[in-house]
Amino acid sequence: MSKKLHASIIVTYRCNARCNMCDVWKFPSKPAEEIGVDVIEKLPEMFFTNITGGEPFVRQDLPEIIAALRKKTKRIVISTNGFFTERIISLCKKYPDLGIRISIEGQQEANDAIRQIPDGYNRTIKTLMTLRDMGVKDIGFGTTVQDINCKDLIKLYEMADDLGYEFATATLHNSHYFCKTDNKIQNKKEVIAEFEKLIALLIKSRNVKKWFRAYFNYGLINYINGKPRLLPCEMGQDGFFVDPYGDVVPCNGMDVKMPMGNLNTQSWDEIWNSAQARAVREAVRGCGKNCWMIGSVAPAMRHHPVRPILWVLKKKLWM
Repeated sequence: MSKKLHASIIVTYRCNARCNMCDVWKFPSKPAEEIGVDVIEKLPEMFFTNITGGEPFVRQDLPEIIAALRKKTKRIVISTNGFFTERIISLCKKYPDLGIRISIEGQQEANDAIRQIPDGYNRTIKTLMTLRDMGVKDIGFGTTVQDINCKDLIKLYEMADDLGYEFATATLHNSHYFCKTDNKIQNKKEVIAEFEKLIALLIKSRNVKKWFRAYFNYGLINYINGKPRLLPCEMGQDGFFVDPYGDVVPCNGMDVKMPMGNLNTQSWDEIWNSAQARAVREAVRGCGKNCWMIGSVAPAMRHHPVRPILWVLKKKLWM
């Protein structure tokens, strides 16, 4: 089992949400085109795998995908909008060690305005509470912070903290994956102020993991301000994505999709050790996007020491 290799498997581009920051739902994959167990079985051994979409739970065969993937990876986390409560509960009953991360884009008004799923907020909360009552331990939720929901950020964190859930943050960004080029924070000052409030709460905690999250949220401020990245990008080396069509790509953040190869027609070793993969890694090294921490705490951060993180936060934010 690789101690560093991690993957994100995009099992579908179909989605029941109509989020303002993601247009993937306008370009859904067809069920017959989407990767299946045969592709999952080609993957290498990994320490962590995220299942994402689209909305993963639109796939009726997701339990079969998970069963195959459990032979390849130490830990599986599924990212979902939480709408398909019954399917999520059924899967977690079968595999109680699964991680579930549900997107909540604010309190009810902001969440439903952003996601545009009828009764979406209530369905999401129902899913979270049901998982909690079941005793599922690896639960969390996260939000993509933007102008419309930034004022809800601290309330969401406090809700997660009270429940003992993981809380992840992201901010608006553009990429081929989201089929968006016009995502932009309008009031940077206001959004950054909310991130700074969150960092202050995280850094005061005695939980070391929250210190890492504070550092990542500082990175989001750095990203919003258009400043250079804080750490080198390791995608395409320690991490990779597989899209619904079987393409292996270094990440989901680049403006243009750059496949290393395709698992429908090639083996893992053929792809990972190919000249095309080397060319893609070189392109990643030259990538100018400051997106290494657009999402939550990345697996790569597990190798970085705590003291420099605290020093940066205290020096930069005067805490």
